[in-house]
Amino acid sequence: MMDPLEFWTICNANGILLSREQMEIFERFHDELLYWNEKVNLISRKDMDNIWIRHFMHSLSIVKANLIDPKSHCMDVGCGGGFPGIPVGIARPDVHITLVDSIAKKMKLTSMFADHTGQRNFKAVVTRMEDLATQKELRGSFDHILARAVAPISSLIQWTKPLLKSNGSYMLLKGGDLTDEINVAKQSFPGLIINEIPIKWLGVQWFETEEKKLLICSFDSHS
Repeated sequence: MMDPLEFWTICNANGILLSREQMEIFERFHDELLYWNEKVNLISRKDMDNIWIRHFMHSLSIVKANLIDPKSHCMDVGCGGGFPGIPVGIARPDVHITLVDSIAKKMKLTSMFADHTGQRNFKAVVTRMEDLATQKELRGSFDHILARAVAPISSLIQWTKPLLKSNGSYMLLKGGDLTDEINVAKQSFPGLIINEIPIKWLGVQWFETEEKKLLICSFDSHS
C-alpha cells in the first residue's frame, strides 16, 4: 500500500514534479474517493487500498509520456470517478480538461472532486458517448481525447472523431494483448496511426506485471 510521500517520490523520479499544493490536492481527492466510494461505486472495491498506484499514477502515465502541449484542450471520455482526467489536470493545471460520462450520480461527485481541486481548468458534462459527435458546439474543439478502459478503440473513435482537431490525438489507457483491437480499428479507419507504448514507472512493477499500455492514436494528413 503506497502512501503520499512514496507517490511523490516516485513521480519525482519519473519526471513528474508535483508541488506541495498539488500533493495536498491529490490527498484530498484520495480521501474523498474513499469516503464517497462507500456510497456510490466509483472505483472497484478491491482497489480501495491502491488508489495512489492504480488510479492516480496510472492516469499520470499520460503526463509522463510528455505529449500534451501547453494549454491544450482535452476531453476525458467515460471518466467515471474522474480518471484519467482529474489527475492529469492536477499535474498539468495549464491544460483544459472536459470530463464526460453518462451516469449523472457519478458525474455529480466527479464535478465536486474537480471543484475541490480549487483549479479552474475542469468542466464536467453529463452525456452519452454516442451522442457526443452530434454536439456541434464541441466539433473540432479538442487537441486530445483521453480514455481509460472504456470501449474498443474503433467505437471510441466512431463516437468522438468529429470532436478532435485535425492534428489531434487519442491517448488511451488499456491493458493486455491489444493486437486484434488495434487491427479492427485500423481496418475501420484508414489512415489511423497507433503507437502502442508499454507503461513503465521506475520504482513500480505493477504496470509491467499487468501489461498496461498507453495508445497514442492519430490520423495521417490524408485521412
